[in-house]
Amino acid sequence: MPILSFIIFPMLGYLSGSLPFSIWITRRVKGVDVRDAGSGHATTTNTIRQAGFGWGALVLILDLAKGFIPTWFALHFAHNLYPLLVPITATCTVIGHCWPLFAQFRGGMGLATTGGAFLAVSFAAFLICLGLLVFFVLIIRHSARASVAAGVLAGPALWLFNIRDAALWTALGAGSVIAIRFLIDWNRTYRELWLDRENAGKKAG
Repeated sequence: MPILSFIIFPMLGYLSGSLPFSIWITRRVKGVDVRDAGSGHATTTNTIRQAGFGWGALVLILDLAKGFIPTWFALHFAHNLYPLLVPITATCTVIGHCWPLFAQFRGGMGLATTGGAFLAVSFAAFLICLGLLVFFVLIIRHSARASVAAGVLAGPALWLFNIRDAALWTALGAGSVIAIRFLIDWNRTYRELWLDRENAGKKAG
């Protein structure tokens, strides 16, 4: 069982992250693929564009849950034996969300799933990283670039706040995935801070 833990928990994380709730819900409600319009990603904001705020809120909760649940299990059943299994599992959930097995490896951006993982590990870390993201969004005025910055600096920020347990390693792992994932939208043109873009379906640059 100890050796199998290195397979079971990360795999549980990846499979949980791979559940494409925005795709399933939008297809069920509107009969469309959420990735065919708006940002082109399977995200809460894209669900809001196509199915409304209520369904978007449901997707947000489910995406938080799929990051929270496997990370919580790793924290409570494997942390004492292998502390690094918690951040590894959390990172795998974010990888699963961004490149889901059940959706042709075309998923979302990972923010909500990362948030769920942080909620399982440390509420303080969740608040700090959320605050960091909001700060960069307001300063940079470009959500994708702000997310890259927040992903890169989440770990150092927790270090400065003297949070140096599993939450720090979760920030380093999941934050790196977030930064890499959001590079795809580096040149995206926004009409609003987050929900809209200048020309739907068209990349700037």
